[in-house]
Amino acid sequence: MALLKVLLLLGLGVSVNSGVSLQKRIIGGQNCHVSERLYHVRLESSNGTHMTRCGGSLIKPQLVLTVSRCWKSEPGWTNTAFLKVHPRTVIQYNQVIQDPPVIYGQQHDIILLKLRTPVTDVPLPRLPDCRHRLQVGYAIQLAGEGATTASPNNQRLIAAPIPLHLQCVDMRVVQVSVSLPSTGHIFRASAPNKDVCYGDTGGAAVHNDMIYGVISFGGPDACQSPAAIVDVCEYLWWITALK
Repeated sequence: MALLKVLLLLGLGVSVNSGVSLQKRIIGGQNCHVSERLYHVRLESSNGTHMTRCGGSLIKPQLVLTVSRCWKSEPGWTNTAFLKVHPRTVIQYNQVIQDPPVIYGQQHDIILLKLRTPVTDVPLPRLPDCRHRLQVGYAIQLAGEGATTASPNNQRLIAAPIPLHLQCVDMRVVQVSVSLPSTGHIFRASAPNKDVCYGDTGGAAVHNDMIYGVISFGGPDACQSPAAIVDVCEYLWWITALK
């Protein structure tokens, strides 16, 4: 029976070199609990013919924390923040972001977006206690609205539909904070057959109910390399200084 299953998969053009391909493992993990991640923000950028989607976190009534690749500054693009996207049963509303992002620096993949109107009815998250930095082996939780499965050849799905529920996934830190020339300070995390995808970028990495990181990027192939996460502790003084 096992041999027949492999032969059928080969006939369908599905790679049998990876458990991810065979079992279509969920990248997003599981549905986030309805009482957590209420501060999650969906960010969409569109120019009428193309659209990109990211995540973010409402950390102050008028400020959304995300990464720089989630902002389109070219003429003709509109950047919109969708709030109260989780749980999905709550009425959502959106704001077009008109102010330019507040950036830490050109070589740092972290920005703050200012909403036109403060949001006062969303519970805000806690920022990290940086006296206790993340170490290798520490558990973190990531979340997003990207694809929940990999393609047959393990590549991330670019045009995947938004899942019905915000997805949470638990990972372990595999590399502590390092500085990269084009990204800034990041740490890395992974878990077997779990990963982040397009659309998850900008979402929060949480440890002990505090945002310790912001999802930056992963490798081109799903579940084949650790996710890179911006280390919020390296920028905490800058974040807290902004009003």
